[in-house]
Amino acid sequence: MSAKKSCKNPRCTCSPCSCADCMCSAASIGELERTVMDSLWEEDGNESTVRDVAEKLPDHAYTTVATVLDRLVQKGLVSRRRSGRSILFAATITRAHHTATLMHEALATAGDSDAALVRFAETVSKAEAEILRRTLGEPERKP
Repeated sequence: MSAKKSCKNPRCTCSPCSCADCMCSAASIGELERTVMDSLWEEDGNESTVRDVAEKLPDHAYTTVATVLDRLVQKGLVSRRRSGRSILFAATITRAHHTATLMHEALATAGDSDAALVRFAETVSKAEAEILRRTLGEPERKP
């Protein structure tokens, strides 16, 4: 009997799913979670308090931002640590890592991933194509 997965990512290989290890839930974030992540990514690795993030999101209540940060911690996308009376949060992945995860998720659900990759390759700029060529030309790396 296989272990039940706790996420919907078809690329998840954890058994049972342990998103903090594989980051497979990175693609499963909502609009407000993405906005909070954007705020943390802007800090370039520096930690933020709930208040720091909430001040950047004036249309959302402090408690809403705190809840979103807690959910992102549970998903393994944000770290939390206590410093005196403050709780500090920081992104555990980069924006580039998140984008790559989204791309993998899209390919995994595309049906014909080969056709999707070909179509994607046909739409990238010359500069982007050169980056892909250089990267793909490097010696094979471990995942």
